[in-house]
Amino acid sequence: MKNKSIIRNAEIINENQKFIGDLAIEDSFISEIKSESISGTFDLEYDGTGLTIIPGMIDDQVHFREPGLTHKANIYTESRAAVAGGITSFMEMPNTIPNTVTQQLLEEKFQIAKKNSLANYSFFMGANNDNLNEVLKTNGEDVCGIKVFMGSSTGNMLVDNKETLSQIFKNSSLLIATHCEDEQTIRKNTAFFKKKYGDNIPFEMHPIIRSEDACYLSSSMAVDLAKKYESRLHVLHISTAKELALFENNQVLKEKKITAECCIHHLWFNNEDYKKKGSLIKWTPAVKTENDRVALIKAINDDIIDIIASDHAPHSIKEKDNNYLTAPSGGPLVQHALLALLELEKSKQITLAQIVKKTSHDVADCFKIQKRGYLRPGYYADLVIINRNKNTEVKKENILYKCGWSPFEGTNFSNVVQSTFINGQRVYHLGNFSETSPKMRLKFKR
Repeated sequence: MKNKSIIRNAEIINENQKFIGDLAIEDSFISEIKSESISGTFDLEYDGTGLTIIPGMIDDQVHFREPGLTHKANIYTESRAAVAGGITSFMEMPNTIPNTVTQQLLEEKFQIAKKNSLANYSFFMGANNDNLNEVLKTNGEDVCGIKVFMGSSTGNMLVDNKETLSQIFKNSSLLIATHCEDEQTIRKNTAFFKKKYGDNIPFEMHPIIRSEDACYLSSSMAVDLAKKYESRLHVLHISTAKELALFENNQVLKEKKITAECCIHHLWFNNEDYKKKGSLIKWTPAVKTENDRVALIKAINDDIIDIIASDHAPHSIKEKDNNYLTAPSGGPLVQHALLALLELEKSKQITLAQIVKKTSHDVADCFKIQKRGYLRPGYYADLVIINRNKNTEVKKENILYKCGWSPFEGTNFSNVVQSTFINGQRVYHLGNFSETSPKMRLKFKR
């Protein structure tokens, strides 16, 4: 017997449309959406009056730190925070310990998520200078893509062998997601500022050390390789206006071979914020200038940037509370990513329809995810209910990340993530969770 539920009289935002209506669910799937009352008998009825329904955010870049770094975070704690933030699916990165550079290690992460995640999940296969054969075994129907660090990261994950890079781009039929920063430029800049300041380099130097040129040199190399070998390239966390010239908006997204992503922190902060936030906003690539931030917003609205993600990368506050050279890069974001975007919408920098497009529709299309990313009959019922009439104050007692801090602490957001549905089941509602989430492994139509 099918389990039926319905959300009535809500504002529905989907595929550039906005209307008041009902959304019905049968088991895991959306069964009907109408701008009028849906008739029938339902096991559960939810009153959506005054509330807004959008597709759940699909975050294509998170670091949940399991295995090996679970003092910072783990798949359970961070997927729980993600669900509370309106993220229904995530794709996690391979720079755990051990690095995810064999098919066996990749499958072990899938098994952890199958047991412990509250959200739908996938994991990137990691590349290094020595594991090309393992990379090429990756099944594109079951795995979101290949991750290539063209800039330093945890463990042995920097791919700086040009022949290896060429072979990955030449031989992989999967989406290749790249972290692009030129390592030689960064080392040169670091040495210069270390000579000038010793161990006390000001955090304000971070975007000068991990500079616009470092980003552009690496991103342009990745784009050149992709064009040469006709590879499927996805460049992660674009942070500079200069890099935007590498990308185009003259194609249907599903037909693009080269796509780009930007992240919440690059849309929210600028280099002036280092004076107050210091290590808490030390990310790689670095938060750059206000001009860069504004250019990224424009690129989203012009469809040059294809996806918005979090790059959630938590560290303990003890690790962060160090000098520039010692404090690690990264910070926790999944619980507040959607709320931050809705604040940008409030200030008219981006529309709600465009937020939905860049966090759900276009992520599904970019990665060719099966039956997700849209509010459509026959698609999985992954959705978020937002209360646009209440505020969320970020304070220590309501932060859900295992690391216990947020760069947004003290911010009062103008919206509340009220409920999150995953595969038809309400997994989160006003601070309460269902620990029996029907989460699934993402599948890809390739």
